[in-house]
Amino acid sequence: MTKMRRGAAFAGVSVALVTPFRDGELDLAALRAQVEFQVAAGTTCLCPVGTTGESPTLSHEEHERVIAEVVQAAAGRVKVMAGTGSNSTREALRLTRWAARAGADAALMVAPYYNKPTQQGFYEHFRAVAEDVALPICLYNIPGRTGKNVEPDTIARLSELTNITMVKEATGSLDQASQVLALTELTVLSGDDSLTLPLLSVGGEGVISVVGNIVPQVMIELVQAYRAGHVQRAQELHLQLFPLCRDMLGLATNPIPIKAAMKLLGRDTGELRLPMTPLDAAGESALRATLVRFGLL
Repeated sequence: MTKMRRGAAFAGVSVALVTPFRDGELDLAALRAQVEFQVAAGTTCLCPVGTTGESPTLSHEEHERVIAEVVQAAAGRVKVMAGTGSNSTREALRLTRWAARAGADAALMVAPYYNKPTQQGFYEHFRAVAEDVALPICLYNIPGRTGKNVEPDTIARLSELTNITMVKEATGSLDQASQVLALTELTVLSGDDSLTLPLLSVGGEGVISVVGNIVPQVMIELVQAYRAGHVQRAQELHLQLFPLCRDMLGLATNPIPIKAAMKLLGRDTGELRLPMTPLDAAGESALRATLVRFGLL
């Protein structure tokens, strides 16, 4: 029996929620409906205002409002891991304090982006928040977005801080994930839907999913099947999900395709905020065909 990892309470399927808009403003009724959809599916945890939640284009007030609404709508039935990262340590600290006051169960903190700190800078940034706020923290490492990798040795140093308990692993590198798993007792969650099964095979414990916005039950079944030792069933589900996962990342930048899919399924207006723009006609046609093949349309 393998030793239980620190963030084990968040093992399973978390969903990176989209932020619904209507006529340019937050659509809070649609946000609450999304929460109900995920609760009914049996999702472990909801992650509002991350990359998928278009956090870069939300005002600070809107960012806080989305966190508060999701916590209130979840009402303890499902965990909430709020996106509170920033490339400013002061801002990350303010947002994480807010999430704690609002009643979130954990904070998802993306590595500081654009200003490309040194490894020591990453360490000091996360330490400043971890030592100030008691919430469990999930480090979100996505160098394709942030411009720089948080190296495994830095993550190992950070793992010595008691409330840093998880990593959202979105480097696309199983070697990096394996190194983090070997060096630390942190719970590692996949940040790429299509790599969920490979990551589980090396010791990861779940996923923070984009595709879970539309098919949470299938991703939940995949994770549960693997963890129960039903590897062949998990492989079948992985291959079934793969075209959908590929479209969500391959047709355009996240969250453009997932919002288009939710619009086609009648679950969202599909509205994005500039500089995000809708799928073109060819992209929407390809997405529709994938949704039809999956049996969703």
